[in-house]
Amino acid sequence: MAHTADEDLTTADAAAPAPATDTPAPAPARGPARPRTLLLAVGLVLAALNLRPAITSLGALMKEVKAGFGMSGALAGLLTSVPTLCFAVFGLAAPRLARRWGPAPVVCAGMAAIAAGLALRPFGGGVPAFLALSALALAGIALSNVLMPVVVKRWFPDRVGPMTGLYSMALSGGAGVAGAVTVPLTHAMGGSWKYGLAAWAVLAAAAALAWLAISARGRTESDAAPAAGAVRETSGRSITRSATAWALAVFFGLQATGAYIVMGWLPVIFRDAGVSASTAGLLAATTMVVGVPIAFLLPRLAARLPHQGVLAVTLAVFGLAGYAGLWLAPKGGAWLWVVLLGVSNSAFPLALTMIGMRARTGAGMVRLSAFAQSIGYLISIPGPLLVGWLNESTGGWNWPIALMASLMVPQIVAGVLAGRDRTVEDEI
Repeated sequence: MAHTADEDLTTADAAAPAPATDTPAPAPARGPARPRTLLLAVGLVLAALNLRPAITSLGALMKEVKAGFGMSGALAGLLTSVPTLCFAVFGLAAPRLARRWGPAPVVCAGMAAIAAGLALRPFGGGVPAFLALSALALAGIALSNVLMPVVVKRWFPDRVGPMTGLYSMALSGGAGVAGAVTVPLTHAMGGSWKYGLAAWAVLAAAAALAWLAISARGRTESDAAPAAGAVRETSGRSITRSATAWALAVFFGLQATGAYIVMGWLPVIFRDAGVSASTAGLLAATTMVVGVPIAFLLPRLAARLPHQGVLAVTLAVFGLAGYAGLWLAPKGGAWLWVVLLGVSNSAFPLALTMIGMRARTGAGMVRLSAFAQSIGYLISIPGPLLVGWLNESTGGWNWPIALMASLMVPQIVAGVLAGRDRTVEDEI
């Protein structure tokens, strides 16, 4: 799924001891000089382009990978669950590493980890090595997921909106392009899925070089300062006492479940229905591209509504229609179904918007974001595994599609509860 710039904002600090007051954040640093601005903008785009190809390229070649390693459906499902587990676990280290070394060196290390993991994982010699090297790449993505918003907020304080839009577009574009061109790229490289997957290491290596250049220009005030948003949370009652926080965590987790199931399994569903591998990749990429303009418009609309539950319901209805189409005519109406699912998967920017609206203070927002996203990613882990197991157990896709559709119901309930006009500070 294509994740936006506010994703995973300083999740690690949720567990840190907190002072009793809502300490103001440090004043934003001044924008960088023009040459550094250009370099940072290029680095930002290159980093964002690398945050999803490790996932979407694998989805496009999942059948070949399964056959190459002799994987069971359940084990292949594990591959589609690994990203969310890595995001929940490795992302916790990002703010602390950034405080120790600065954001730029940590992002550089993250890009290098992505490049190494993608280059080596197809040639590791077995499933354990493939999983371990995938985890290495995903650890680099997790670190960068957390620190990209920090980079935007600290180095572009007067252009947060435009730079966030640029970052979001690059992230979605990288996800979509990888899903669409991985199969043709594989054919162009001789037909080996191993080379098709490893090719994306080149893009990550380019990003690592850009961030190495950024780091080499020296530590700036922004590098040395605490990560943006890393305000220590107010002490007091646990946020787990807030019903709104739990509703947001469940909503975030269920929309992430749907997104990662679609990214990991949708190409396989279409290929099993008789769609060619290249077309299946294009179809999967379309679900991500559809969400790009929606991601820009939806937060503005949500901010103007007194209750965002109506948006959560509307997006889920699109998802139910898409899954119904996959059940009834997966090949015949494929392009319509992916558009419907692409709209439904735009629940991600809605979830981030509601996180910002359901807290009254900066410290409360960090606290809520940490809780909702960490719990949400944990919730999303079993979904892709269950889809793989159901497909293997039943020999078809009817039951897995039924599972996907059924998850829309609790997502609606959680979205309605999370969309109510209230703040977590009032509940704890």
